[in-house]
Formats: sequence, structure tokens, C-alpha cells
Amino acid sequence: MRIVVALGGNALLERGQKPDAETQRANAEKAMKSLAPLAKEHELVITHGNGPQVGVLALESAKDPSLTHAYPLDTIGAETQGMIGYWLLQSLQNNLPGRQVASLVNQTLVMAHDPAFDNPTKFVGEVYDEETAKAKAEEMGWVVKQDGDKWRRVVASPTPERVVETRIIRLLLSSGAVVVCSGGGGIPVVRDERGKLKGVEAVIDKDLAAGRLAEALEADALIILTDVPNVMKDFGTDHAEPITTTTPAFLRSLGAPAGSMGPKIEAACRFVELTGDLAAIGRLDDAVRMLDGEAGTIITPGGNYGGPDDLNPRHELTLDV
Repeated sequence: MRIVVALGGNALLERGQKPDAETQRANAEKAMKSLAPLAKEHELVITHGNGPQVGVLALESAKDPSLTHAYPLDTIGAETQGMIGYWLLQSLQNNLPGRQVASLVNQTLVMAHDPAFDNPTKFVGEVYDEETAKAKAEEMGWVVKQDGDKWRRVVASPTPERVVETRIIRLLLSSGAVVVCSGGGGIPVVRDERGKLKGVEAVIDKDLAAGRLAEALEADALIILTDVPNVMKDFGTDHAEPITTTTPAFLRSLGAPAGSMGPKIEAACRFVELTGDLAAIGRLDDAVRMLDGEAGTIITPGGNYGGPDDLNPRHELTLDV
């Protein structure tokens, strides 16, 4: 099967961890060991978050006295794609000897008139207490908002329309390569009045971008990995309970918060509604078990899933490159 996996930012940097390279490389190695079994049997595309890394590099750039202006977010997004892509690429190569792995720096098209540019909502960077966050906002010209019991910087998060390099990704998959791409949802770009691409100050939600990519690649499954085992019904209440198998209609009825589970549910539901195939949301360690229908929240058109035999894959894995 052809599977698109959206790797959560927590897979590289857990809350409270310092964003040191050594820590993130160790986390990347652990994450790729969990995903390697999928790559051995299926065509695999791995996307990843970059919120904490963007925040670190943006802060470094803003404080660099050698720069006239801090680097814009699209450029910093490209930096993080290269950095994280390198960590994941090397880990996959070490865990899949003999298999070709490609890591791409790529762009995602958004609309210049997207209302998100007027209402920043996407969290990036490290967490702070309220006083520190507001001081940094004053110093750096940031917008900050509350994220749980902490505060973080927020930036515009326009809707992803298309991964510009989709054809290249498809070509790599057909050659048998595992592909790492769409890091942080891709570098946000718009088309100008001449049809030329140019970067914009924004960060794209990686789950929504992964869903768009899965649709364009005609993937058989979209797996969204996070730090919780399931989507929860009545989340935050005394009678919360895990959802194991469900339909897009039921998930949409939950009204999940926009800044947390909301984009994951939207991406999963849209993929299932448009393709009739499977989406799943759950923990990284359960990625293989989710495809077997044994873990996570499984979303299908009818809310039923008995394992891979229920799917009708459209692609044949090619290992010889």
C-alpha cells in the first residue's frame, strides 16, 4: 500500500526538553525505528512537524547582530526541513539497509488572500510563562497566546492547497524510495501576478498539508501520529472515553479545539470523505498496530475496519531502484 505518515512535533522534541541537536537526533532515531516496519512492506511518505525548531532558529536570527533583518519564516522553514530531514534520512538509512531514502526541501502553495494572515494561530517555538512570553513579544514584535498552562509565539497558518513538488514525490515512490517531505507542512509560497512563486511569512499546519499530499498521491492510508493513543469523546471531562473506530461525521461532531486535535481530525476526515480510504490518529509507537486495526482511532466511511484485508491498495511496492 501507499501510506502517508504525519509525524508529530513531539516525536522530535517533547515538552520540557531542551532543543539540543543531540536530544532531537536521539528522538528521531527512536521514531524511525517505529516506522521502519511500515517501510519494509509498503510505499511510505513521512511528513513531520517543525514548530519548536522554527521558534529556536527564528529567535537566533532575531538576535543575530550581523544581520540587517531577521530571516523570514519561509527561509527558516526551509532550514528546518533540511535539518530535520537529515536526521530522519540518516535514521531511516540505518534502519533500512539497502533501501533508498530521499529527503526533500519542498514548497506548499497557499492563497495570498487567506484570512489566516490576519489572525495568527499557529504555535511555534519554545513554551514560556506568561510574563516571559509577553516580554519577548514586546522585544521581538511577536504575537503570543496561551498554549495549555504555558504561552508561545503564534504566526499565520494559511490553508495548504498543494505541495508544489508532488510529481517529484510520486516519481521517487514509484522507484521504491522512502520519501521524507513536507516538513512543517512545506515552505509556504504564493503565486504573484506573473504566476511566479514567492515565499510568505507563515507556518503551515503539517497535518492538513499531509492530508492534501495523501490525496494528491492517491495514498491508501493516512496515519497521523501524536502523543495520545486515541481521539477522546468528551475530552477533559470525568467521563472521557477513547474512540477506536468511527466515521468522519461523528468525529466532526466533537468540535475539537482548533489549536490541538482539530487540524488532525479535519485532515483525517477530509481524506476519508474524498477517497473512501482509511485514516488513523494515534501514538507513534502504535503506527503498525493502527494499520492492523489494533490501536489508535480508525476513521473509515462506515466506521468499520477489520485490518489491511479491508483495504484495496492501488499501488505495488517496488524495492529495486
